[in-house]
Amino acid sequence: MPSPYRALFAAPGTKGFSAAGLLGRMPLSMMGIGVVTMISQLTGRYGLAGALSATIALAAAAIGPQISRLVDQHGQRRVLRPATLVALTSAAGLLLSAHFGWPDWVLFVCAAGIGSVPSLGAMIRARWAALYRGTPQLHTAYSFESVVDEVCFIFGPIISIGLSTAWFPEAGPLLAACFLATGVFWLTAQRSTEPEPHPREKQGGGTALRARGLQVLVATFVATGTIFGSVDVVTVAFADERGHKAVASLVLALYAAGSCVAGVVFGLLHFKGAAGRRWLLGICAMAVSMIPLLLVGNLPFLAVALFVAGLSIAPTMITTMSLIEEHVPRAQLTEGMTWVSTGLAVGVALGSSVAGWVIDAAGARAGYGVPAVSGAVAVAVGFLGYRRLSRPAPRRGGTVEQHSEREERHVA
Repeated sequence: MPSPYRALFAAPGTKGFSAAGLLGRMPLSMMGIGVVTMISQLTGRYGLAGALSATIALAAAAIGPQISRLVDQHGQRRVLRPATLVALTSAAGLLLSAHFGWPDWVLFVCAAGIGSVPSLGAMIRARWAALYRGTPQLHTAYSFESVVDEVCFIFGPIISIGLSTAWFPEAGPLLAACFLATGVFWLTAQRSTEPEPHPREKQGGGTALRARGLQVLVATFVATGTIFGSVDVVTVAFADERGHKAVASLVLALYAAGSCVAGVVFGLLHFKGAAGRRWLLGICAMAVSMIPLLLVGNLPFLAVALFVAGLSIAPTMITTMSLIEEHVPRAQLTEGMTWVSTGLAVGVALGSSVAGWVIDAAGARAGYGVPAVSGAVAVAVGFLGYRRLSRPAPRRGGTVEQHSEREERHVA
């Protein structure tokens, strides 16, 4: 491991909470696809399977920021354990109702309850921020966490689908629930690195979404999430049309692998200047990388195009986390990070449904027009809101870039 990453774990407790975060985040990529695989195998109803997966995603988008807001106020341990118990109980109900053929409304109620799963990525990043706030190491920490996210998305679906198809239909979601329970309870047992809570009276009331800069980030990431959701669906359909549906998971793994590689390299670099400009450049790169997908004619070309497209994802996400720290009050940092994840989740659900409609109407190749249009929308929103991002709100604490510039002036 390169020295900047090795140096991250010199602080006591960092290895423990990072490992817990890895386990706890695996369900993010396993649960939805696991439910789709399980329901399609047990009932053969792909429409029901997709609707349940969308219900989980939308419920998490609605409930997640509220859980994170409570975490900022009361601490991770007091909030995450009850929320996780609700999600685990709901997951157990979903597995049982699917296995025994209970009414569809029971499935949907349980799927909505799974939406109470906490955003472990935001919790881990909040711990890194509390530990390294105002130092260049925070940039490296955010880069490392983006790599962890991509590792989860590379291996999570493969494990979930593989278990449900090779063992028994409920195996994928069941393992995802076990990962969630282990990760959350292990993380919340580590009290020494838990960020200090900020009661409501110290926050001054209101939600983190009142921050104008965060509004731009969330709106842009709805469009970005639409890219991700549509690329997944269209790629599966594209491979299926060519008689190699099983290859779709490997092609999508290359998409995540490109982001993973870029995240590792990005964490080794140190930047000067405004983070907002780098963020806007990343959004533009993501949009431009969708254009070659319109020209794909075979799976090898698609795999290469998606790997290249993935190179812009992690750097953009890493810069987004730095911008959240600039624009959101420190007492609402976890909630702010979760709002961006919420925007992505809404976009993924939207992209999946729109892409499916386009595929049914015009075929898989035409479906790649959905991420291309979504990229253009993301760029438009980014440019329209750039002025908000270029004006950090007061009383936010030092960012990585500001700290580096102060150090350089001091040395000079």
